[in-house]
Amino acid sequence: MEESASREKILKRIRNALIEKTDPPFPIIDQELNVHPELTDTLDVIFAQELVRVAGKFVYSESEDEFLGVLKSFILEKDWPLLYCLDPIIQKTLKQAGIPFESIPDKILEARIGITRCEYLIARLGSVMVSSTLNPGRKIIVFPEIHLVVGYTSQLVPELKDAFKLIRKKYAEDWPSMVSLITGPSRTADIEKTLVMGAHGPKEFYVFLIEDGAGGNG
Repeated sequence: MEESASREKILKRIRNALIEKTDPPFPIIDQELNVHPELTDTLDVIFAQELVRVAGKFVYSESEDEFLGVLKSFILEKDWPLLYCLDPIIQKTLKQAGIPFESIPDKILEARIGITRCEYLIARLGSVMVSSTLNPGRKIIVFPEIHLVVGYTSQLVPELKDAFKLIRKKYAEDWPSMVSLITGPSRTADIEKTLVMGAHGPKEFYVFLIEDGAGGNG
């Protein structure tokens, strides 16, 4: 009987607590408030600085033609093997420029260099937002040793929250099965606290930013 009475007292206190309105113990957080200092430079410059800070590599082009010329130079100078590309839009561009590529799905495990588009470029973090809709799939951003991302100045946004607002608007109810952020090449220091690059993905990460009229100013 005593156990039952104690249980009833506890339940009664819980019911009363749920009924009575109490003020929250902490102030209500303004979810829209920016906790970071205001950005003081153009988005392209900030993005480049932050990308390099996390060991990424930044390449700027004033046009798609210039980008293709730079890409050809990289392939020759660095003796890059065949690019692996599953994105129909990039495939079309590469074909027009006479740049050979591999696109057979079964060859993904042998691919050394993957090239993809992106959703948005987050200046504050130097991060790239990607999705399964654009790549397409997840494997191409994980398996190749080198990952090349093609982005445009119109895709630059100041903060992560800005990228999420835009991607929600873009896809509405038809969300991709995967939306992810890439911040520099893959790395880990889990083993004996020694930094190892490319442990869970590409060892090298390039972002080719192409000017498309936005000016990089956001």
